[in-house]
Amino acid sequence: MTARSASCLRALLVLAGASLCLVILAAGAGWFWFFGRPQPANLKEQLYPGVIYQRISTTTPRPIVFHVVSIDLRQENISFLVTPGDPGADLPLKARTTSQFLDEFHQQVAINGDGFAPWYSNSLLDYYPHTGDAVKPIGLAVSRGVTYSPPNNQEPTLYLSRTNQASFKSPTGRLYHAISGNAMLVEQGRLAVQQPDQPQPRSAVALDRRGRTLMLIVVDGRQPNYSEGVTLEELAQFILQQGGFTAMNLDGGGSATLVVQDSRGRSRVLNSPIDNHIPGRERPVGNHLGVSIRR
Repeated sequence: MTARSASCLRALLVLAGASLCLVILAAGAGWFWFFGRPQPANLKEQLYPGVIYQRISTTTPRPIVFHVVSIDLRQENISFLVTPGDPGADLPLKARTTSQFLDEFHQQVAINGDGFAPWYSNSLLDYYPHTGDAVKPIGLAVSRGVTYSPPNNQEPTLYLSRTNQASFKSPTGRLYHAISGNAMLVEQGRLAVQQPDQPQPRSAVALDRRGRTLMLIVVDGRQPNYSEGVTLEELAQFILQQGGFTAMNLDGGGSATLVVQDSRGRSRVLNSPIDNHIPGRERPVGNHLGVSIRR
């Protein structure tokens, strides 16, 4: 072997060693992020007049991080938006992440909505929908008086009037906004679910006894030692503790996402969503519920 060849070989070995070190460091950082990330501190802050955000971390009965946005429905500067859809299409929605919805429609707060189809997630290279792919919500969906998905008798629905009157039973006045879920969690101040299930990431909406406060709730999950999620009954119990009188479960799992607009007008994800086993990755979903605050 010539001196030049030996020098090239040493350079290649050094480069290979450096590359291996980078791979090991990246793998270690990924392991720490997934298994060693500490829980965030509890927090309560006013996002906007009439809009309060709380983050509640607990280690009982397992690591859990709750996120709650409480909205005073009597505030005149607040309005709502369900993702608009095309009533003439078999698949009336184009999938978006919750952040994309908030940015596109200039909302200040947003949460993911109803379950949707088609959907599958086999790997990072094999999943549906991507952003822009067509989907259909499972239950009733109405945006600004336009119904683009018919009711499903098995799915409960949140109705919001033009004047922000909210109900899970029936619309107040003309049907204006409607977004559905997959189960009632709390009815008349009592648990509405008791079937056993596994802790998961969750999204939900709730009303207080007087129907004056709407709560948007997201629970992080599938993230060991950080937040492992809750059962439906645990979520219902938490909502009761927060003053919820009626509550509905939305699409959860990798769809569970809560977003606000920051001071620079950009979307900021409040929770830690997990899509395709990646903490912080948002899933493109069907519809959403947005909150607009006029300032």
